[in-house]
Amino acid sequence: MSREPLESRAKNVAAPAPGPVKSATGSTGNQFGSNYPKGGINNRWTLDDFDIGRPLGKGKFGNVYLAREKRSKYIVALKVLFKSQLQKAQVEHQLRREIEIQSHLRHEHILRMFGYFYDETRVYLILEYAPRGEMYKYLQKQPAGRFSETLTASYIHQMAKALRYCHSMKVIHRDIKPENLLLDVKGHLKIADFGWSVHAPSSRRATLCGTLDYLPPEMVVGSSHDEKVDLWSLGILCYEFLVGKPPFETNSHTETYKRITNVDIIWPSFVSSGARDLITKLLKKNPDERLALDKVLEHPWVKENIAKASQKQ
Repeated sequence: MSREPLESRAKNVAAPAPGPVKSATGSTGNQFGSNYPKGGINNRWTLDDFDIGRPLGKGKFGNVYLAREKRSKYIVALKVLFKSQLQKAQVEHQLRREIEIQSHLRHEHILRMFGYFYDETRVYLILEYAPRGEMYKYLQKQPAGRFSETLTASYIHQMAKALRYCHSMKVIHRDIKPENLLLDVKGHLKIADFGWSVHAPSSRRATLCGTLDYLPPEMVVGSSHDEKVDLWSLGILCYEFLVGKPPFETNSHTETYKRITNVDIIWPSFVSSGARDLITKLLKKNPDERLALDKVLEHPWVKENIAKASQKQ
């Protein structure tokens, strides 16, 4: 991978303009002028374009802040990453890939990346703001540390739609977990972190990445993998939402690897037969046997619980 600076490789992505505004004569135009929104090579965003608000979170390479674009008053999340830390960890290429992938995705359950800019010491990502915050924290706050079957099914339905879209765009996520999901103002799920994603139009990958508890058998043993790794992770996610912890979690990496390769699932008594059926069909050692996303959306347990959720609204 080339070690050339981030700014020489990644494209500057423009944020969307506010919708066209009708004038008194009925014609439409951009109320903020022809040079808005910014994002072009000679018209880049800068920190001066934003009012910076409270911190929203702290990450390994920087922080996320609530921010408001001054001209449109549009609220965003501004992710601030320190170049020195990115270079030290040798992850500039990973950030380039994340920007290139996430900025081109458009789906209701995927967090928008509106653009980015940089200065001498930092890189700034302009992201959609998800007011209800991190899925992982929301899960931890539940009375029993787990979600109901109705809520879990709703989230799995949303995830399946988002992953189906990603796969149609030849994007494999490879790091599905509660920590990488956010909740919008309506409580709908948003996939937020594409740091381990890859655009793989035809290749099978052979990289060990992602989070140990969510790794499928083919990645544990170092075999090549394809988009079906996300089907396995969807099954792990469903289990964690229902139980409060991943199915193969242990105190040692060796034991976790062993349980993953043996698909050693222990079922608490409160997990329904319908949920078990879906999870079992996703957690197949052979990737080709995993339930396809279209069939996840049509699974009886998912459909029954979606129907229950709609009756409550």
